[in-house]
Amino acid sequence: MPPMDDDGPFFHGTKADLQLGDLLVAGRRSNYRPEIVMNHIYFTALPDGAGLAAELAAGDEEPRVYVVEPTGPFEDDPNVTDKKFPGNPTRSFRSTSPIRVVGEKTDWTRLTPEALQGWRDRLAVIERERGEIIN
Repeated sequence: MPPMDDDGPFFHGTKADLQLGDLLVAGRRSNYRPEIVMNHIYFTALPDGAGLAAELAAGDEEPRVYVVEPTGPFEDDPNVTDKKFPGNPTRSFRSTSPIRVVGEKTDWTRLTPEALQGWRDRLAVIERERGEIIN
């Protein structure tokens, strides 16, 4: 993986309660499809994109957006750049190296229940039509 030229800041959305200094690592179950163990850890340079990821994650806990820093090289996330958006307008990335929690962002935009359901419906269609996650 070549290092990227995006300097961030970077964000990770989840429903996990994390602490400053925690390392998020590859090899854990997907936030969205728990039957899949992920080979990468995912993050974005858009706080509302991380917020969307947090809201779509499985579980009943509160969605949270953390400020993170990569500890190693990272690449464009091919699940969105190649499948949905040419280039990387979502500024979405992945890495096999850990990412470190350096803060929490609390002023991201929450979705309405209707908008959240709309995203879930769209993702279900994409999954049926396009198949597996590029892991």
